[in-house]
Amino acid sequence: MRKNYRGSLLLFLAAFIWGVAFVAQSVGMDYMGPFTFNGARSLIGGTVLLPLIAYRERKRGPQEEPENPEKTKAERRVTLIGGLCCGLALCSASMLQQLGIQYTSVGKAGFITTLYIVIVPILGLFFRKKVRKIVWIGAFLAAIGMYLLCVGGSFRMNRGDVLVFFCAILFSIHILVVDYFSPKADGVKLSCIQFYVSGVLCMAGAFLLETPSWSALLAGIVPLLYAGVMSCGVAYTLQIIGQRDMDPTVASLILSLESVISVLAGWVLLGQSLSPRELAGCALVFTAVILVQLPSGKKSEN
Repeated sequence: MRKNYRGSLLLFLAAFIWGVAFVAQSVGMDYMGPFTFNGARSLIGGTVLLPLIAYRERKRGPQEEPENPEKTKAERRVTLIGGLCCGLALCSASMLQQLGIQYTSVGKAGFITTLYIVIVPILGLFFRKKVRKIVWIGAFLAAIGMYLLCVGGSFRMNRGDVLVFFCAILFSIHILVVDYFSPKADGVKLSCIQFYVSGVLCMAGAFLLETPSWSALLAGIVPLLYAGVMSCGVAYTLQIIGQRDMDPTVASLILSLESVISVLAGWVLLGQSLSPRELAGCALVFTAVILVQLPSGKKSEN
């Protein structure tokens, strides 16, 4: 149970960082294209983790020989494969989100993206993952809460909405991929590899479709550093470590607090007021997250 609470806290911290990072992501787009921004932030995120990996290896020391060399070799192989898979999913999801935001409102994009809280348990069924009824209720409440929080007026799907919807599917896949590989791999190395994979792919797209320049990167260095160091290097690593002993559906609900925190951050830092509708949405999402954390009454439930 302690591991679950620890994982919940780590995932909440990740959601908090992502929620506040929304401002940095929005401002960064004023200086560079989406491929350049995502590529640079991912490469920064991976580079930030290199000193941590080196410190952990040095702390382990050369005198500490692995008890089972074959097991260590298998873990390295799984870490590499997992990093490649996570990087592909992360790159695809983040790029669709960046592209979609250009054609739809931020509120609608936020709601559609957080549909992963519903998509994750649905996809999980294909992997024979059992989902408690209370989790389905929590996902339903959270979806309603996200709608109240992010969507105002009529809700019509345009090109941006479709792109962000596929982004939500890919983020759901990313959560499930992390759930599969994180217990079997080194979490920090897995996170580092996924960032370099995503960064290289995005920068390749930047050189093909955009005109990246050092002047643009320097002009947007503040939001870029926050998005790279905190949103990528810190938050995604917290996600991987936090999900190690966490049900992926519960993890997706906690991570969905990202949108709630972004609204609260705008309220506190930018003086933006919250309407009664938005407050009701925040309350529903928080209720859903608390609900799925409650222990099951039956030992047979998973």
